[in-house]
Amino acid sequence: MTLIAAVTAATAAAASFAALARPSGHAPPAARGAARSAPVEGVGVALAARPTKVLTVVEENRTASSATNTMPYLASLGRTYGHTTAYRAVTHPSLPNYLALAGGSTFGVRDDNAPSAHHVSGQSVFDQALAHGRTARTYAEGMPSSCALTSTGRYAVKHNPWAYFSSATSRAGCRRYDVPAGTTSAGRLHDDVVRGTLPNLGLLIPDLCHDGHDCSSATADAWLKRWLPVVMAGPDYRAGRLAIVVTFDEDDRTGSNTVLTTVVAPRVRGVLARQALTHYSWTRYVDALVGAPPLRAAGSAASLRGPFPL
Repeated sequence: MTLIAAVTAATAAAASFAALARPSGHAPPAARGAARSAPVEGVGVALAARPTKVLTVVEENRTASSATNTMPYLASLGRTYGHTTAYRAVTHPSLPNYLALAGGSTFGVRDDNAPSAHHVSGQSVFDQALAHGRTARTYAEGMPSSCALTSTGRYAVKHNPWAYFSSATSRAGCRRYDVPAGTTSAGRLHDDVVRGTLPNLGLLIPDLCHDGHDCSSATADAWLKRWLPVVMAGPDYRAGRLAIVVTFDEDDRTGSNTVLTTVVAPRVRGVLARQALTHYSWTRYVDALVGAPPLRAAGSAASLRGPFPL
């Protein structure tokens, strides 16, 4: 079956499968209604497996309420699968939040300058994954070549945290595994989805328009609506190996830096996570996923795995 055919089959089977697969009483009525319009995995998805892989998408500069109200596709995923109500970014501006995710610390960074201004020492979560025999990859949309250290066009290096870790080991890993994303029909992410070879730790970074930084929420939401059904039609997701996380680096400075984090996985159904979480909660989760000890501030953070069956 081709990838396009798989997406079509998954969409056609969504309503009947959602009724059969959802644990009784677990999802609220709103989630049951949302399942008819959200891309729900097709017949044959393994619900019992604990995911061994995660693909995380980082969007930009929205409060949780703004994301919920202006991104209907993402909101529907949150109702059907799971989302947070008390997940906070760590600081402002963008870069230190990305470093917090990737390294369990902001490393004292308070700006969005390029890697030439910030040589971050020590391990990242990507380094940990590789050191523990797992796989890791960043897919950066619009990046002209692997591990590009300067911004160009709609590619913003400040949103690509692996590029900031400067040890020889980190840089070698970045050059090999920090790659251009491509499109939904061609490129490294498409190929990894189709082949079922997504990494244990995957980070998908949209470009400056598709992440909502320079463009509207509607544009960012439409981009998610193009990509996520493709990922969910792939063998990793359908076998229950993959969880998808969509979060935001920070809010737009109009709130308390509470951002929406959405978790999509076959085992996650109608979960409303009210626990206080931060970007370090994501770091702690992915560290556990790859069998590594929690990095820096992640050691004292509640794990994203707490409220979600990951």
